[in-house]
Amino acid sequence: MGHDAFAAVCCAIPVLVSLLAVRVAYVLCRSGLPPSNPHAVGLRCLIVLGSGGHTAEMMNILTELQKDRFTPRYYVAALTDNMSLQKAQVYEKSLIQGDREKIIEDAQFMQIYRSREVGQSYITSIATTLLAVLHAMWLIIRIRPQVIFCNGPGTCIPLCASAFLLKVLGLGWSSIFYIESIARVKKLSLSGLLLYKLRLADQFFVQWPQLQQKYSRAQYAGRLM
Repeated sequence: MGHDAFAAVCCAIPVLVSLLAVRVAYVLCRSGLPPSNPHAVGLRCLIVLGSGGHTAEMMNILTELQKDRFTPRYYVAALTDNMSLQKAQVYEKSLIQGDREKIIEDAQFMQIYRSREVGQSYITSIATTLLAVLHAMWLIIRIRPQVIFCNGPGTCIPLCASAFLLKVLGLGWSSIFYIESIARVKKLSLSGLLLYKLRLADQFFVQWPQLQQKYSRAQYAGRLM
């Protein structure tokens, strides 16, 4: 009986691997295609913020969005980054006209563990990276975003990877839009390079024409700042 069960498992593994490969290929082929309903409203939107100039650039991008279409909005920043969420709260309050309670319905603000702090050793970063990945997966399952906007902070990697995994498993579909920072003139950031090489982003935008020439799948968006 034990031998038969072992043989069955050995036969099932190649089948499961093949099915997984087919599913990954399907997700990669479908990624980047126009949405089936381009005029849909009420899309749950996850916005990844980062320290430094990342949040300033993202807030500038958000001013061009159709607010009624991308709602509710979930802002996520690193656990040690309080300034970014404060800027997002100020921005959301500026959208309120008369109804002060509307911000509670349209926007939520969350924090996520960092994979690695500046100066942290690579050995100890193994544990923190695992914690960040698990936290990211929990957030993605909880929010089930339909759209993700990110522009370079390292916190976007576990979030985008988790969203991609849910696509493969058929548990949800998130369209990932990555906008490379305007500070990246000649080469991509590490986050951008990972998302580009792994094909995790549905749409990949750069702000310099020479970057688009170097990375053929990227789209030149012009200066967004």
